[in-house]
Amino acid sequence: MKKYAIIAVVAIACLTAFSFAPTGGREYVPVEQTPDMETGYIENVHKKNDYYLLSIDQVDWYEGEAAVQKFLEREADSGLDGPPDDYYIINDDETLHDLPIASDAEVLMQIYNRTGNVLEADIVWNEPISVDKFIELLSTEDDLDIKGFPYHLTVKDGEIIRIVQQFVP
Repeated sequence: MKKYAIIAVVAIACLTAFSFAPTGGREYVPVEQTPDMETGYIENVHKKNDYYLLSIDQVDWYEGEAAVQKFLEREADSGLDGPPDDYYIINDDETLHDLPIASDAEVLMQIYNRTGNVLEADIVWNEPISVDKFIELLSTEDDLDIKGFPYHLTVKDGEIIRIVQQFVP
């Protein structure tokens, strides 16, 4: 009987440990900001000729110490020592601009409704999906609205060549 109790305790401990690990098996790593990258919210997608255009509300995205610094500059009287989730977004200009997506753009998602049941959505860090799948997700009405997440967009020669969904807790 003791043997089964020990096995049960070990099994529970293992299941508990795995339940706190990200599904993709990796920890979150901040996206490295590059000169050809902009961050924003996708407001709309539409097709023009043979390509898709994203209407983007560009924002300033800060993480870590840079987020703390910007937060304290702008929210000094909040009573907090820094942003609650270690990131800070500034959106002083809500003007939209359109950018075309390259047909071979890389799209990396963190969380979306993979099964049709939003309750089953989980985090898979930097999961690659096709541009067509991304457009389908943007066009789907769902309780997990992927337009509610910021995206890091790498732009080369005037078109988006890489899209990375930014997970926000």
